[in-house]
Amino acid sequence: MSSFEATDILEFAIRIEENGANFYRFAVQIVKGEDAKKLFTRLADEEDNHKRTFEKIYAAMEKTNIPESYDGEYRAYLHDYVDNSIVFSKEAMTEELKKVTDTLSAIDFAIRREMDSILYYSEIKRFVPANQHDMIDKIIEEERRHFSVLSEIRKKYC
Repeated sequence: MSSFEATDILEFAIRIEENGANFYRFAVQIVKGEDAKKLFTRLADEEDNHKRTFEKIYAAMEKTNIPESYDGEYRAYLHDYVDNSIVFSKEAMTEELKKVTDTLSAIDFAIRREMDSILYYSEIKRFVPANQHDMIDKIIEEERRHFSVLSEIRKKYC
């Protein structure tokens, strides 16, 4: 029996991408230099694109009706779960963002969060039925691509 459906994982991915875009927009405010600002603006836009991709995948999936006490209860639970327990959590954002003071530290923070995303999606796959693994693999591939872009960009700032 699975603890999560692929739709839940897509909900997580959507929220993770929202939080990632918020971080990149924050980074735009702290970095110096027009090139760095453009970099983080582009990364925020990519996170927005990832979110839209995941939303399209989600919209096409068959949903399981979860009994709720009020409309949106389950979605609110998933958002709280992601915000407080997973990648880009409130604790990570609060503590680690104190250390993000320049372009390189912002890139390093982003690389760690992208790697956390990859590891999270890889691990959570075992809780999803095998016939839904392809959806999770698409998410993992998106995160790997983002990690690679950040890693290449980091080389320019070292």
